[in-house]
Amino acid sequence: MHEMQPPEADAVFGVSRRRTAIWIAVLILLLIASLLAVGIGSVTIPPATVARILTHQLFGFPRTPSWSNAQELIVTQVRFPRVLLGMVVGAGLAISGMALQAMTRNILAEPYLLGVVGGASTGAALTILFGVGVGIGGSQLTGSAFAGALLAMALVLGLGRSGGQVTSTRLLLAGVAVGYVLNAATSFMIFAAHSAQGAQDVLFWLLGSLGLADWNAVSISGIIVAVAFLVLLGWSRRLDALSIGDETARSLGLSPSRVRVELLVVVALCVAAVVAVSGGIAFVGLIVPHVARLCTGSVHRVSLISAALIGAIFLVWADALARAVLAPADVPIGIITAVVGAPMLFILIRRYRAYGA
Repeated sequence: MHEMQPPEADAVFGVSRRRTAIWIAVLILLLIASLLAVGIGSVTIPPATVARILTHQLFGFPRTPSWSNAQELIVTQVRFPRVLLGMVVGAGLAISGMALQAMTRNILAEPYLLGVVGGASTGAALTILFGVGVGIGGSQLTGSAFAGALLAMALVLGLGRSGGQVTSTRLLLAGVAVGYVLNAATSFMIFAAHSAQGAQDVLFWLLGSLGLADWNAVSISGIIVAVAFLVLLGWSRRLDALSIGDETARSLGLSPSRVRVELLVVVALCVAAVVAVSGGIAFVGLIVPHVARLCTGSVHRVSLISAALIGAIFLVWADALARAVLAPADVPIGIITAVVGAPMLFILIRRYRAYGA
């Protein structure tokens, strides 16, 4: 994994099992503690009240409510779905970034490089600015974004294939090219629409938000991300092989080109599902995989788990900060992730430089 990590990793691309187990346990506890973010927002709800409301909803006790109906509505219909959606989106972006970095052997690979985010943005802009899209009613924006993302995936696959082969370089170049074209299309639609409010709405969507969170969005995106996670976990040995090199993959009886296509389809569907409900959220798919490898090593059957947990935790608290910093207004979550992610990227750059990577 010469391009994937600094050379302090040991010969089995990982760390001790004890350290790995400790990290996973800590991350699970932190994920559970992230439910405290339900109380943060323009209306602050004490953690004890949040806990009582959730236990009342889940287990039926305490039987006599000691909170207001407004507090219960905020927790169960607004904040709790939003926190859960943050976990789903963060985990989905993180595992997608890790898979992309392995299959392309590029430490800067992330969901944005697929062009899928650009496709989702174009579909969303079409609906916001012109009312044209896929789906009906409140699902039209999400449906259009998902359809645009799938179209972008098809274009990347078509451009990235040459002579029946899909190399990591062609895949990256195709993703970047498709992304630029679709971003240009989105910009043209904003210019052509002559709508200041529409342009503002598109910009807010492009920067990402969990404001569309509801139980329907949580369930649909959650199922897709869960399936993608299980598939990638089952293919962890393929990711290990590709991250070392195509020759290693061939020596194990794998076809690198075929594996990349299969991985790209899974990753693109995962990214499309989360971007369709959250907009474009930068840095999560880029930074979190590196942090996960530093914590639990580079064996993908473990690092995928830690990446999913770290991504979920990170995005929940980034969204909590986005709700609180200018309350009652919501700051686009992409701004928060960029402000936090950029310094983390600088730290990683210095770390890699120290090891000559």
